Parts: sequence; structure tokens; C-alpha cells
Amino acid sequence: MFDLFGDYLRYRGGAVRLRALVALMECFAVPEATTRVAVTRLRKEGWLDAERQGRETVYSLTEAAWEMLDEGRERIFGRVTEPWDGMWHMVIYQVAETSRGTREQLRKQLAWRGFGPLSPGVWLSPHDRSEQVRSAFADDPAVTIDVFSSRSAGQAADRDIAARAWDLPGLDGEYAELLLTYEPRLAAYRAGELHGAAALVERMTLVHDYRQIPFRDPDLPYELLPADWVGREAHEVFLEAHSLLRRPAEACVDALLASQEQ
Repeated sequence: MFDLFGDYLRYRGGAVRLRALVALMECFAVPEATTRVAVTRLRKEGWLDAERQGRETVYSLTEAAWEMLDEGRERIFGRVTEPWDGMWHMVIYQVAETSRGTREQLRKQLAWRGFGPLSPGVWLSPHDRSEQVRSAFADDPAVTIDVFSSRSAGQAADRDIAARAWDLPGLDGEYAELLLTYEPRLAAYRAGELHGAAALVERMTLVHDYRQIPFRDPDLPYELLPADWVGREAHEVFLEAHSLLRRPAEACVDALLASQEQ
């Protein structure tokens, strides 16, 4: 459901009638009762607002949801292309022993922003995002964060650091799996063989299959990647497939939304 908001409904005002959302979810064989439970949970978690309009309920994205979708889209669709300046940006933190939940939230925040653990309390990234992490926990007295930027002893050391901070073989294997699944389908996408709900489901499945990987991928510069890395190739296949399926998938969404306005 959140993927529907992120890839379609946000570009149509970010709000949708419940009955229209039910119709969209039925394309994925999700029954109405399950959709109602899911939308209630998203509202309780602060991702959706609800407003009564006559006899109907309209759900819309909250400010926090807009921010999450903007950040998520950047991570999924964007890739750093500039040459690396050779600087590592480090976050060194201490969290009170009584604040285990805060420690876990900090680690999630670091991973979300592409940092990897060099040691339990030292996380680093080739991208300068340290201040974003520090700002997120600036008002938490249980957290102490120091940030540093420095260079290593050279390229060999840089590659060793990257290999220790991230599971690059595991990520590469996931990208390779995605390539095996979707690259053979590009011909059918280019020929326009999918229409209606089939195109919508295929495109949403593509996004679902792909989006989990970039959130664990630090988007390392070329200088730090293994020689046989297939992540960039998988990203290009994802972008092409996503673009090719856009027109029929969006036509399906627009038709379903229009049918529920009558």
C-alpha cells in the first residue's frame, strides 16, 4: 500500500478515497477487510491522515510520509556519479546502556543513510551525511555523537575498509538475482505486451523486489566496488523496466480512480 502511495498516489495529490484504495488493492488480490486493517495501521503509525467527506473517508499522506517517500525515492532511483574525493566520513557514538531502543534507532538511521559499521560504535560512509545523523539525535540526552572526516592509507586500505563495513558479496548476489529475473522480461516490456492490472502488478512487484536492496547498498563510488560488481547493471535494468511499464500501469491507476468517482 505504501508503494502505491509512493509510486502513484503521491503524484495525484497524495490523497485517495477508501473505496478507491480498496479497488487498487484488489488488483493485488488483497481483500477489502485486509486493506481496511492496513490503512488503519498506517494511520496509527503516523503515515496517513483520515478525513471524513460526507459518507466517505479520504486518506492522505502526512508530512512525515512525504519526507520518507522523498528520501526513499532518492535512495531507490538515484546513484552518485561524481568521482570520489577519497574522504571517509565517520560517526562515533555512545548511547546510555539503559537506552537500547535508542541505540537500535540510531543504527537504523545510520544504515538508512548508507553508513556501514567498521566497529560497534564506529560507522562510516564515503558520502558526507554525518550531520544529518547528528541532527536527528541532537535533542536526545542519551546519545553522544562525534563526527570526523579523514583519508585512509590508500586505495588498498579503502577497499579493505569497504569490504569490512558492508556485505558486498551478499548485495551483489541479490542484484544478480534481480537481473536474472527481470532482464529477460525487458523484450516483453518494450513490445508493450502488458496492459491494465497486469502492468500495474508487474511494475509494483518490480519496485517491491528492487527497493529493499538500495536501502542496504551504501552506493559506493566505483573506486571501492569489486571489479565484477553487477549492482550498477541491475540498477539500469530496474530503471528501464520501471520506465517501460509506466504508461500502462498509470493508465490502470487513473481508470480505477476515475471509476470510483462516479
